[in-house]
Amino acid sequence: MCYRPKPATTHTAQVNRDAAALYDLGNTQDFTDSRRGLIAELPGNVTKDDGTVIFDPQDFDWIGDEDPAPDTVDPSLWRQSQIIRHGGLYKVTDGLYQVRNNDIANLTVVEGEDGLIIIDCMAGVESARQGMEMIREHVSDKPVAAVVYTHTHIDHYGGVKGVVGAEDVSSGKVPIIAPGHQFDKHALGENVIAGNAMARRSFYAFGGLLDLNAHGHITCGLGIVSTAGPMVSYISPTDLITETGTKREIAGIEFEFLYAPDTEAPEEMHIWIPQLKALTCAENANHSLHNIQTLRGARTRDARNFARYLDETLERWGDEAQVHYGPHTWPVWGNEQITGFIESQRDAYKYIHDQALRLANKGYTPLEAAEVIELPEELRRNWANRGYHGTLHHDVRAVFTKELGMWDGDPVSLHPHPPVESAHRFVEFAGADAILAEGKRAFEAGDYRWATEILHTLVFADPDNTAARELQADAYEQMGYQAEGPQWRGIFLSAAKELRLGVQPPPYVTASQDTILAMPVELLLDFLAVQIIGDKAADSDITINLDFTDLGEQWTLWIKRGVLNARRGHAADARLTVTGPKQALTGVLLKPAVAERLSSSKAIQLDGDPVALKELGAVLDVFEPTFPIVTP
Repeated sequence: MCYRPKPATTHTAQVNRDAAALYDLGNTQDFTDSRRGLIAELPGNVTKDDGTVIFDPQDFDWIGDEDPAPDTVDPSLWRQSQIIRHGGLYKVTDGLYQVRNNDIANLTVVEGEDGLIIIDCMAGVESARQGMEMIREHVSDKPVAAVVYTHTHIDHYGGVKGVVGAEDVSSGKVPIIAPGHQFDKHALGENVIAGNAMARRSFYAFGGLLDLNAHGHITCGLGIVSTAGPMVSYISPTDLITETGTKREIAGIEFEFLYAPDTEAPEEMHIWIPQLKALTCAENANHSLHNIQTLRGARTRDARNFARYLDETLERWGDEAQVHYGPHTWPVWGNEQITGFIESQRDAYKYIHDQALRLANKGYTPLEAAEVIELPEELRRNWANRGYHGTLHHDVRAVFTKELGMWDGDPVSLHPHPPVESAHRFVEFAGADAILAEGKRAFEAGDYRWATEILHTLVFADPDNTAARELQADAYEQMGYQAEGPQWRGIFLSAAKELRLGVQPPPYVTASQDTILAMPVELLLDFLAVQIIGDKAADSDITINLDFTDLGEQWTLWIKRGVLNARRGHAADARLTVTGPKQALTGVLLKPAVAERLSSSKAIQLDGDPVALKELGAVLDVFEPTFPIVTP
């Protein structure tokens, strides 16, 4: 079916024209900087091994460099998209190169005396492989000497196997350097344990269900999102940085690290390369305001820590830095420009933190505070502080969540009825016809926020009410066209599409096989535990020993009182012992029905009562990747 979104209303067109007057559109320095040092344009499509196109740079040619923003796109978001649609290989400074915009994140390469140091690996193997091919063709064919992950997010490690082979890492030839004590736990757990819900929300936020055009997906603000599923890989770090001031010399180049946990990621670090006078603050300083709470769903971050570690970075290296390169967007050159850039980002996050808590202490709820807090003019006019990833509105609310928890302090929100029950009561009281009429009135008045809110009750009370669904879709669509934040745009436009066409299949899953197989046993068993159907397993009594022959690890899992627990070692009273390599045991745990086949082929050994696995399978839930969002 060809999906045809509707045009902007006169209200939306006027809102976007009025917004243009608020932005510093005359400042075009970012356009110049983003193209500085271009060595080669992207060579063409990013493809899978079977030829499937993951990313075609021509898909964004409709975003013209000189074209004014369409009525369906906020002018600020249009400007940011004009900048980041251009990709290629760039020289940042002598010895430092980046491949940008064939993926949501950058591939950064430092050329050492006898090897290449890779800083972050993009989200997908295919994009990273294309980036390395460009490096080999235009810069150097030296071997990879080390890989550095700046933090625990998938778009910074997912392409690692397009950069280095797992055997080179396991042999000790190529170290992988990363921050923190628990990198694996945070990197893998985020995308697997809550991965089904997070992926569903991500496809909304990042426009994965939308067409690439002025009525749909533009860009994601920080970079380019692949239009088809990349291969996501993972190799565990071999060298963990846990203290600020730690140094490593690699291929004749010295690297110094600032450990910055609980900022944009649970584990994150800044990197200083004194020989190159080059600095990165990872994702704590970007050409965008970042998320304090992601809309895709991840742990709430500490806005105060953003500011704290940015200031420490300035204190340590601010006087010397001559270039700041990021894992997203484009570099900043010149000491004065770098310090101004980092200071502005620091103060934006601290302002959000401090003002949110100021209003909290005056009795404001999160939503009330978010409606009134504005950045000061100097911060607001800085393009790097615009909401291309996080937004001021939801960042303010996130500070409340981080510091005060999930309850907003209003008793009415402490124990409300669930949405469907509340909707039925509201519709019974007010009447479906009256709600629909009010929704139409609000839409015609350009009051789209109220239109979606009032129509939500009717859609949840009667999801088959086509008139309500269509009108709510129309209102969400206009809200998307007016949104500066690309994630807000993606969410609103995806909601409109789903209301009209129903739930759309996901383009890919983030919990890739490679990611699941890379999980330490403890994390794998945590993942299994969240699949237990508690009420169904309430009377279960299952104990299984696990012997991971390739790891030399023995574990016991048991299910009792509806809960799966696990610990190291074997239990003497286990009903069953399953022996084999981790890959085979992972398959057995997640799909117990395969045990019989794997046992017959000698891939695993079963000692004891195999019925225990059937009982395990009977209490495992199945996560459907297309659960509804805008309907019950």
